[in-house]
Amino acid sequence: MDPIKNPYAPGAGQRPPELAGRDEQLERFQVVLERIRRGRPERSMILTGLRGVGKTVLLNALRSTAVRARWGTGKYEARPEQGMRRPMAAALHVAVRELGHPRGEEVDHVLGVIKAFAQKDQPGAKLRDRWNPGIDVPAMSGRADSGDIEIDLVELFTDVGGLAADVGKGVGIFIDEMQDLGPEDVSAICAACHELSQSALPVIVVGAGLPHLPAVLSASKSYSERLFRYNRIDRLSREEAARALQNPAADEGAAWAGEALEAMYAATGGYPYFIQAYGKEVWDLAPASPITAEDVRVAAPEAEAELAVGFFGSRYERATPGEREYLRAMADLAAQQAEAGRDVDEVGSVATADIATHLGRKPQSLSPARDALLKKGLIYSGERGRIAFTVPHFGRYLLGQA
Repeated sequence: MDPIKNPYAPGAGQRPPELAGRDEQLERFQVVLERIRRGRPERSMILTGLRGVGKTVLLNALRSTAVRARWGTGKYEARPEQGMRRPMAAALHVAVRELGHPRGEEVDHVLGVIKAFAQKDQPGAKLRDRWNPGIDVPAMSGRADSGDIEIDLVELFTDVGGLAADVGKGVGIFIDEMQDLGPEDVSAICAACHELSQSALPVIVVGAGLPHLPAVLSASKSYSERLFRYNRIDRLSREEAARALQNPAADEGAAWAGEALEAMYAATGGYPYFIQAYGKEVWDLAPASPITAEDVRVAAPEAEAELAVGFFGSRYERATPGEREYLRAMADLAAQQAEAGRDVDEVGSVATADIATHLGRKPQSLSPARDALLKKGLIYSGERGRIAFTVPHFGRYLLGQA
């Protein structure tokens, strides 16, 4: 097949595999936007799932939907040890500009509040040393500058929401890797969303994160389940995975044999990132249409080698020797439990106590490695005393290493 026309290459096509099977979320978001536009109460949204299921692609698609509805939007990616003031201020600055509100006192007031919110990240710094968010108005005094992130974010969202309401539009803030927010920032977002729900202001937060994100929010505020609409983003069904492969191929006048689609599902598990990676290599190596199961078999080593470097290997390299030992023990235990016929999910959920026993170590001595892996986003805890890989097929990758 012509590699120049490869429809599975990153960035190719109009609808990547990550959006296959996501029509329900996209349609539901349209309803959310319309309800908020009409002043009806509506919850913010949270997308959760493992790495490789297409959360970020879906988050970007939702933002594009909001842009087409002429909303003001801003996006940022949360990072461990990073405060929220600067990235949130930058995202809201973009959102206010997108609203298209005629420049005047109202806009200058909100921009000044955003600037004051951002600069409180550096209390006591001299004027020349303060971070400048690119806002050409003076920082507003006495609004969103108390130093208490919860109070300040509520005031900031309230003022931005009022500005959006003036022009009959809304504002959407999109936060990727939301589980990496600090505890105080999580609490502030919950408090701000609670205030928005009470005042019916047209501002919504859309977050994406790992499967334990709902637990992070619940631990911060007991009422968080009332603030957010949770959407679990999972791997694709066989039918959805088939469409993710067939539709791009059909655009190029090619087809997949039924056996090839089955072979692809067996290799990828229905995870969109893997579907794209395998699809790219199969397309490059297949001599003609229709693509066969033999083409999948021949291309599989190339796809696996690419994933081993770019998807698995890049994450594995971030782990220290002690952390790698912990990861390998997780993979060993998951494999043993699967062989014994026990109910173990595909990503290797295991008990932390079993890991200590497997390594012949005291549980307390393994806490630093576990905590570091949690912070690096390589594992997560879906329930007390158990952990799992955030990356699908990571255990299989580890067992294949020397």
